[in-house]
Amino acid sequence: MKSEYQSELLRTLVERGFVHQLSDGPALDKLAHTQQLRAYIGFDLTATSLHVGSLVQIMLLRWLQKCGHQPIILMGAGTTRIGDPSGKDEARQILSTEQIEANKLGISSIFENFIEFGEGGAILADNSDWLLDLSYVDFLRDVGQHFSVNRMLTFESVKMRLEREQPLSFLEFNYMVLQAYDFVELYRRFGCQLQLGGSDQWGNIISGIDLGRRIEGAELFALTTPLLATSSGAKMGKTADGAVWLNADLVSPYNYWQYWRNTDDPDVGRFLRLFTELPLDEISRLEKLEGQELNEAKKILADEATMLAHGLENAVLAQKTAQQTFEQGTVGEALPSFEIDRGELESGLGVLLAFVFCKLVSSNSEARREIRGGALRVNDIVVRDEAAKLSLSDVTSDGWIKLARGKKLHALLRLL
Repeated sequence: MKSEYQSELLRTLVERGFVHQLSDGPALDKLAHTQQLRAYIGFDLTATSLHVGSLVQIMLLRWLQKCGHQPIILMGAGTTRIGDPSGKDEARQILSTEQIEANKLGISSIFENFIEFGEGGAILADNSDWLLDLSYVDFLRDVGQHFSVNRMLTFESVKMRLEREQPLSFLEFNYMVLQAYDFVELYRRFGCQLQLGGSDQWGNIISGIDLGRRIEGAELFALTTPLLATSSGAKMGKTADGAVWLNADLVSPYNYWQYWRNTDDPDVGRFLRLFTELPLDEISRLEKLEGQELNEAKKILADEATMLAHGLENAVLAQKTAQQTFEQGTVGEALPSFEIDRGELESGLGVLLAFVFCKLVSSNSEARREIRGGALRVNDIVVRDEAAKLSLSDVTSDGWIKLARGKKLHALLRLL
């Protein structure tokens, strides 16, 4: 899709498929064309990592920086205490301060692979720096007066809960007010004029624009991205085996590579535009490939996406391991491996427990279902007996036992 915008930023974002909605596109285009913008995305700290579903936002920040602008990554240690009702059928779990800080540590480390920090680089901010010290009465008087409850009730996040007769707490109802205040505070502190987010955040962002105009006379802007699903209708970042996390300690670089390698055919071109930095003409060529040739495009997608998230060395190792595992029938060194004491095998390790231990299934009952379907293998031999035990005789000369679930998921049990 060709863009008529003058600024490199908006041209790039439109052509690569990042833009769903813009507030005052011509004015934002002029601003981005004539000066350096500061723009932010907020991330609530509800888990120790972000997953692939957040990757559109991360790549948006990366392109922002590559186009000469300054990203602000807002850690929501303050708003996480409230919980964003957007897209949720029920209230989020209330986390302790210790949990939030641990999650902040895990999430902030992800951005080091995508964004440049340091002098003149991206800014890492935390809304607990201003939200936790607010005076409630003063906040209601100075900020709350600018919000219409009638209008707030029309927001999609609120309407959805009310229409389904699901409870929406007063705590959650305040979330959109705090997010709007974040935008104003970032404008005050850093001159931030643009908030980025998913399309489900449009109402919240517009509230921040309105609040900034009312109390600061500021000209602020919004840009939202499409909420992505795969061509099969599945939510991005979710698989039958759980979330595809961006932290390597939760999902190995090899399994991350495999996630992209298994992209559905109709999604290849779109994902190459969003999740790689390949030139658009090269992407156009790759997405036209058919049959077996399209698999090469998927490998390129997997290589490029893994390189961004986990570095070149891990991407090369993942590809090599996949080639050895699937094309040569051998074992590559990047396969997820789990260590086990010799004594556990000497006494017999139940095959169900082994697959749970290696995180190929989530429970014994799931392992039983997979065995009945013929999906589990030990050293490439299909497991038929749910009561089977692994022993030292199953250990290969290289010191491991290879476990597999279906054709795509593999792990190694290694002797300590």
